[in-house]
Amino acid sequence: MDNSKIKRYTVTAALPYTNGPVHIGHLAGVYLPADTYVRYLRSNKRDVKFICGSDENGVPITLKAKKEGVTPQVIVDKYHKIIGDSFKEFGVSFDIYHRTSSLMHHQTASDFFETLYNKGVFTEEVTEQYYDEKAQTFLADRYITGTCPKCGNENAYGDQCENCGSTLNATDLINPKSTLSGEPPVRKETRNWFLPLDKYEEQLRKYIDGHKEWKPNVFGQCQSWLNAGLQPRAMTRDLDWGVKVPLKDAEGKVLYVWFDAPIGYISATKELFEYARLDVWNPKAEEYYINQSEVEKGSWEDYWKDEEAKLVHFIGKDNIVFHCIIFPAMLMAHGDYILADNVPANEFLNLEGQKISTSKNWAVWLNEYLEEFKDKQDVLRYVLTATAPETKDNDFTWKDFQARNNNELVAILGNFVNRVVVLTHKYFKGKVPMCMHITPEDQQVMDELAAAPAKISASIENYRFREALGEVMNVARLGNKYLADTEPWKVIKTDEDRVRTILNISLQIAANLEILIEPFLPFTADKLMKMLNYGGHTWESAGNVNLLHRGHQLNEPVLLFEKIEDEAVQAQIDKLNRSKADNTAAAAVTAPAKENIQFEQFTAVDIRVATIIAAEKVEKTKKLLKLTLDTGIDQRTVVSGIAEFYKPEDVIGQQVSLVVNLAPREIKGIVSQGMILMSEDAEGKLAFVAPVVKHNNGSVIR
Repeated sequence: MDNSKIKRYTVTAALPYTNGPVHIGHLAGVYLPADTYVRYLRSNKRDVKFICGSDENGVPITLKAKKEGVTPQVIVDKYHKIIGDSFKEFGVSFDIYHRTSSLMHHQTASDFFETLYNKGVFTEEVTEQYYDEKAQTFLADRYITGTCPKCGNENAYGDQCENCGSTLNATDLINPKSTLSGEPPVRKETRNWFLPLDKYEEQLRKYIDGHKEWKPNVFGQCQSWLNAGLQPRAMTRDLDWGVKVPLKDAEGKVLYVWFDAPIGYISATKELFEYARLDVWNPKAEEYYINQSEVEKGSWEDYWKDEEAKLVHFIGKDNIVFHCIIFPAMLMAHGDYILADNVPANEFLNLEGQKISTSKNWAVWLNEYLEEFKDKQDVLRYVLTATAPETKDNDFTWKDFQARNNNELVAILGNFVNRVVVLTHKYFKGKVPMCMHITPEDQQVMDELAAAPAKISASIENYRFREALGEVMNVARLGNKYLADTEPWKVIKTDEDRVRTILNISLQIAANLEILIEPFLPFTADKLMKMLNYGGHTWESAGNVNLLHRGHQLNEPVLLFEKIEDEAVQAQIDKLNRSKADNTAAAAVTAPAKENIQFEQFTAVDIRVATIIAAEKVEKTKKLLKLTLDTGIDQRTVVSGIAEFYKPEDVIGQQVSLVVNLAPREIKGIVSQGMILMSEDAEGKLAFVAPVVKHNNGSVIR
């Protein structure tokens, strides 16, 4: 979109799900880049609304409520406050942090559905859905696991296999089971309303093809979905918690959470303007964390229906399909709304080399960090931006956190600002000295300073926040190097005028840093602004070498950052290790025996000794090996998910226990003729179930 035609910006951040707090993976993936972008736009005096809120509908909420013996409303109220308070304290500057349990949202989502219904968009279908008879509920896709029919991953979800990335329907899974009860679900007929995505495929393809500037991971995933062919998707669910389907014959049904959640951006914007029009501040608005710093002008529709508004969705990569395929299709079907200009989704952030897991407490929770690292919001903001998973998954470690704080924030940014302010107080009573004679070396530094804002802007506007932050730190390095090269503490003995020039230029660099770091490190920018005793400058002033005038009085120097000691970091590592130990201990508890089977059922399984005679990795998979086995009866191919534990060359000659009468199935284009038996320990490590002494191939295992 041509920036010259943009009158206003609508920036959304993915609605966090209120069944737990937010962690550093959420921050790095969504909320920090979004906040940085919005703060930059505001510094450029752009009209922008930053929209977010709690996603409070869906099956996981009801499950957590049932587990804790409370109502779903108790759960969402609890986590809405924890999440909202954490965002506020962390400096994420939403204009509104809304919630989808609000009346405004229920009305907006219902109206949206009715508009599509009245236009004849939906198809009404009776389908068989999985039902958990023990839990007495229809199962959402994510609450069904089984074997992926395409790659053999035994832990695929009902909507997607995270091993091969394939999109699935729950009914595609082999050996499905409910994650609620552990029981195999049954199929039961139910009636729902479907959005015919296939009818919008051509329109969506044109839309996606018109945005080749999107990140490769986003554009590529969209193309993959379109190339596979879109299918109708149910927009209603059998559930009693959520936005009720606004039809007379839809008792016991709510809107699919991924239908109503993105509408939450619209309802939040409406709520923002609704409260802005009130003459008396409504205390209830406090629960929405509305920013009332200035009276809102215009209408919410200016930000959602005006072609001169730019819509940007910040999300994680697991939400790409919903924001780039399903939500645009909904908006196209409605007809009144603009579509997103960009969806800069990040990849995943791992923690200490492992995937973040909320269920295993393998995470750094924002609310806990804010308690344990008081007044160090910007340290985490800095580290998560510097290591952001913008193009590929990245890793957060506590040792790196410490090193970046001590070696970069303290030693580079903090050290430069402290030195120049201390020297100004020491030599000139804290007053900005007059710039005297400019040398070629001085001019080069000033030229580099003047060029920096444009570089940073280009990176931010292209959603390369790591790169932008690196350029900001290069300005601090420029200042440090300038002081080190000019050595004013030595020159003061012979040439006070030269020191005046050196410190004037250094102070101009510090003043520029206040502007440049604000989108990234707002708390530090505020401390620096108070130390320099000035403020109010916007991005258009950045690069100016006359921000601080001669004689301007500085305040006393304060340290912007302090070193983080080994003990603080070790405490966090120990905390994670305790979580790992607790999970290992829990997993080590012997699993309950399955229900009894008849002897005839067992004897129907034909298990034989076989030897692996050839092995190779299956292309484009992480877990699969293609094995050739001598069964004593024949030679056959078996695809097995053991590649994470065994290299192909290490398994040749290995005797195994093989189920030889399992019906063949195709996995990744390979017909697999059997299944190798493996044992799995508490940490998920696999080992062969094999004869203690060598047996002839084909020997029967009884």
